[in-house]
Amino acid sequence: MVDSKVLAEVALTKEEFDLIVEKLRREPTLVELGMFGAMWSEHCGYKNSKLLLRAFPTESSRVLQGPGENAGAIDIGDGLAVVMKVESHNHPSAIEPYQGAATGVGGIVRDIFTMGARPIALLDSLRFGPLDQPRNRYLFSGVVAGIGDYGNCIGVPTVGGEVFFADSYSNNPLVNAMCVGLIDSSSIVTSRASGVGNVLMLVGADTGRDGIHGATFASVELNEKSEERRPAVQVGNPFMEKLLIEACLELLKHDYVVGMQDLGAAGITSSIVESASKGSAGVEIDVLKVSRREANMTPYEVVLSESQERMLIIARKGCEEKVKAVFDHWGLHSDVIGHVTDDGMVRVKEGPSVVAEIPSQYLTEPPLYRRQGLKTGHLEMLQSFDLSRLAEPADLSQALLTLLASPNIASKRCVYQQYDHTVQTNTLVAPGEADAAVLGIKGTDKAISLATDGNGRYVYLDPYIGGAIAVCEAARNVVCTGAEPLAITDCLNFGNPEKPEIFYQLEQAVLGMADACRALGTPVVSGNVSLYNETNGEAVDPTPVVGMLGLIENVDRRCTLRFKHEGDAIVLIGDVRGVGLGASEYLAVYHGIVAGRPSLDLEMERRVQNLCLAAIRQGLVSSAHDCSIGGIAISLAVSGIFGGLGARIEPPREATNPSEWLFNEAQSRIVLTVKSANLRPLAKLAGDLSVPLAVLGEVGGDRLLIGSWIDLPVAQMAAIWDQAIAKQLSNH
Repeated sequence: MVDSKVLAEVALTKEEFDLIVEKLRREPTLVELGMFGAMWSEHCGYKNSKLLLRAFPTESSRVLQGPGENAGAIDIGDGLAVVMKVESHNHPSAIEPYQGAATGVGGIVRDIFTMGARPIALLDSLRFGPLDQPRNRYLFSGVVAGIGDYGNCIGVPTVGGEVFFADSYSNNPLVNAMCVGLIDSSSIVTSRASGVGNVLMLVGADTGRDGIHGATFASVELNEKSEERRPAVQVGNPFMEKLLIEACLELLKHDYVVGMQDLGAAGITSSIVESASKGSAGVEIDVLKVSRREANMTPYEVVLSESQERMLIIARKGCEEKVKAVFDHWGLHSDVIGHVTDDGMVRVKEGPSVVAEIPSQYLTEPPLYRRQGLKTGHLEMLQSFDLSRLAEPADLSQALLTLLASPNIASKRCVYQQYDHTVQTNTLVAPGEADAAVLGIKGTDKAISLATDGNGRYVYLDPYIGGAIAVCEAARNVVCTGAEPLAITDCLNFGNPEKPEIFYQLEQAVLGMADACRALGTPVVSGNVSLYNETNGEAVDPTPVVGMLGLIENVDRRCTLRFKHEGDAIVLIGDVRGVGLGASEYLAVYHGIVAGRPSLDLEMERRVQNLCLAAIRQGLVSSAHDCSIGGIAISLAVSGIFGGLGARIEPPREATNPSEWLFNEAQSRIVLTVKSANLRPLAKLAGDLSVPLAVLGEVGGDRLLIGSWIDLPVAQMAAIWDQAIAKQLSNH
């Protein structure tokens, strides 16, 4: 009988083990138990989230491939499709930040070229604890270096992303990487294993012991013993990854293969099981045919190794030598390790001995849990916190400078300067210069706009609204560049779903995201769930991250956030009242309070985005920048910093609470600058779309002047904003 220690190692419960025995009508072999543990882990099996994910809309006229494959694919016209996905590498990065982050990039890149697409862009979404703690500085530096080094080496530009800091992420960073690829829409490749007798080939790196139990490691909480799981962290080789990209894309020019699958979580196990299941076929492999870089590896170790830079090729029978020749040309090793069968079984042999024999559907159909969520009294108390008695800052200009120095608002230049964002020469808008990255599509007049977004504080204080805001703000970001939002990929980073308060967060956030996606017409085409993000029982803030794709039909009409012309009118569209400081960065930084709740009107959000997009397409807009973290004062300051221009703003008469008007984070608001001649057509367009509009002032001078409240030189704001994070790092 298997004991509790063995079950804990493979992250299975006693009840799940009993279910396996019931299905097999016998006890599993050790290899089979390891395979079940990996495939039934949250990371691979989504057993606590799959039922919730069915709430997401996944279809539109542009979706060519939705969830279920390695990545989603969206039609952008001209016979082209964009392939995209975001995934997490949180637990590995908490233990070994450099390799954890680097191999996270490598894995998401393989998901893209596995579909036949050339990777053209990377984005990241990162969360860390405060930088005044040594461990957090170590994690931050290692993760940023790992992302930069891997992406730079493989020649894929890192063009955008976000970084956020909060206490809850101490010792449990969130490292989410997004990759985007481009492909002819008729050439998308799937991972299905089909055709009896077709050959399974393992190509790329030799197999070692690194990463064993990586999938199950990602499905348990971290604790003081987690450092002992360091062998579960993979080691990457970006130079081999670059060869794999080129070899696989060359291979797909020929009719030698019927499917392709990368080896990520659970290694050989997940690749052969998922391929067999998708193709309604069986597979048989012999582990003795797998090239190894370590001696005396057991079948268990071979099938569960997560060694990086490996791909499974399902080659047509008789084409083995042709496939091998392509990989030989690129200096890559390839082995025939098995073949496709018609019996629906996943069979693993060691020479003549069968060490595992399981129907594929048993491995891909874990028990699914719909747990009972609970809204705690503590959350009720935070949401009802009375913010009306907060004292006004004695010096609002100093309050603005304090916010500009907050790491969540300050420039992330010390991060993105480590990334090559110009390689491949598609990047039209550099990091920081707009609310989203913009890449031109060569040979067309089109461009794509890409953003990642999420705010764990919002979701913590109101999971439903916070989840919806993650979608809306990501869409708003691409709209501000002149792009129509088309689709999202997401990564759901939460704590232990077995706890009722955590499941409540997860369930409500998914429902909020789903409603926002429906309102904006942005289906979910791919994604990842990362649960059990807890350290010693303390969960991270619930953090759904949204990767958004937008399309610019005329690249000449792209828009950035910097103030451009003296005398331009500054206009606020959307929720022009903007009341309430709940869940704001100002409240957290200036008053040390995390309380209140965010708010959102989905219908208003949709109309505001439609207005902004129409105005940019009609050439009415000089700059566009959404109001988000830090409120309208930060939006104005950052646009001024990038443009090297000040502004004169007259707050509305009804704004009797200065800090609330300056720093509230009401949603559905965008600051536009327009030439005075364009004010009237913009106002008419706003009226036609039923969007409130307020003229705030005009661009000019070298100071930001907001009524009698704020008077600051742009140069002073720029110096503080630009150096804040670097100073925190250097001061320690």
